[in-house]
Amino acid sequence: MIIIGENIHVIAKDVSVAIRERNATVIQGLAKEQTQSGAHYIDLNVGPMKKDTEETMKWLVNCVQDVTGLPLSIDTMNPVAMEAGLKYCKKRALINSASGKTDSKAQMLPLAKKYNCEVVISVMTDKGMPPEVESKIESIMETVSHANELGIPNEDIWVDPIILPVSTAGEGQNIAVGNLEFIKILQDVLPGVKSTVGLSNISNGVPAHLRPILNRTYLVMLAKNGLYSAIADPLDEELMAFMRGELPQITDLIHRTMDGEEIDLSPLSQKEAAYVKTARVLMAQSLYSDAWLEI
Repeated sequence: MIIIGENIHVIAKDVSVAIRERNATVIQGLAKEQTQSGAHYIDLNVGPMKKDTEETMKWLVNCVQDVTGLPLSIDTMNPVAMEAGLKYCKKRALINSASGKTDSKAQMLPLAKKYNCEVVISVMTDKGMPPEVESKIESIMETVSHANELGIPNEDIWVDPIILPVSTAGEGQNIAVGNLEFIKILQDVLPGVKSTVGLSNISNGVPAHLRPILNRTYLVMLAKNGLYSAIADPLDEELMAFMRGELPQITDLIHRTMDGEEIDLSPLSQKEAAYVKTARVLMAQSLYSDAWLEI
């Protein structure tokens, strides 16, 4: 599993302040920690960035590259900021992200060809996020076809089905299940493409102490269905242990839950039972509530 380290994110106050004040210590500390924890890419999520774009992206990209040899994922919906960052990448970068929206196809996708980058393409269109698996497949096939016409091969394309919070009433659980199916069939309909997700979206809005188990469980489930990569927190030691295959017994319990097996919780440890309960929520076998582990 390819892990794209998510921790340099402008939404975090310390990161936002560090970028504004050009505090390399904070940014480089996060880059080094993620590298040492086993990340394969470092994501630089700068949001819309509309002020001092060129100079800021030059500083940020070089700041991170001074302390890690990992390739960068430039994460912004602003094509000006995207190009400003790509110009200073020493290794082949990942554009995060493009989509099926008209503006994105016209402004973002051509950058992947111009800078010989790989590119994340989400299923989003001008109408929003397609709700069903079939409509997501239809959307992404159309956008990938457009990318191919620009000279971007499938092998350089990473597809994002878009994760919504599982806490979103009804819809979140249904989409979580649908995305598992989407990942499972993606290679059949678009051979050569890679798959990726913004993992932490699954637990947005959930009490902070419950977020890690949702993230870990869903990543194990997605991995079973062939997920190639995830934008995730490599500083979560247990999440990384799952990805290294170091928790086989719990992984097996999650997989069996996915397969519909009714697992007896009574002989399990508290930790094992918690993962089974979480997998049931993510498979929509149990209704989501903030108290799902207590039921």
